[in-house]
Amino acid sequence: MGLLSYAQNRIGINFNLSLYICKKNFKLTLIKSISGIRGTIGGRAGEGLSPLDAVKFASAFGHWIKEKRRLKGELLVLPGSARAKASPLGRFGGAPKIVIGRDARISGDMIKNLVVGALQGIGMDVIDIGLSTTPTVEIAVPEELADGGIIITASHNPKQWNALKLLNSSGEFISAKDGEEVLEIAEKES
Repeated sequence: MGLLSYAQNRIGINFNLSLYICKKNFKLTLIKSISGIRGTIGGRAGEGLSPLDAVKFASAFGHWIKEKRRLKGELLVLPGSARAKASPLGRFGGAPKIVIGRDARISGDMIKNLVVGALQGIGMDVIDIGLSTTPTVEIAVPEELADGGIIITASHNPKQWNALKLLNSSGEFISAKDGEEVLEIAEKES
């Protein structure tokens, strides 16, 4: 039985479309999937959720958002123009906007600072709603007329884990196709 089959059968984790890296003791340390990235904090890049991994994947998500807007022609709209006023979502013009929220894990503030810095560094507006639940961030994205969101939480995983969970402009987890595109951008940035 291969490692993937063992993990799926033994601990019930769905690795559909996921790339994983593990140590000799079968402890999963970094999981890059279509819905985001999660892993244990620390280690070298690619071995755990290191600062470099957090920056790389946040940047990839930001670039993906910007490319989506560029393809729709939304970055070229001037605020106050007829096209901007006609938008029911109000997302036209200005920098793309991302909502960030996190849980109370001890690593959350560090990861949030890395993510916010990476996004601002590529020209994104960031709305940091601080300590919040997953549903709160999901609701905040459309309420803030944001282009997407990142939830910093590893949910049910132990306290040494953390994650970046990616949301679309509706406050829903990004699709499999979109997740694959973000992963491709992140791998190109390596």
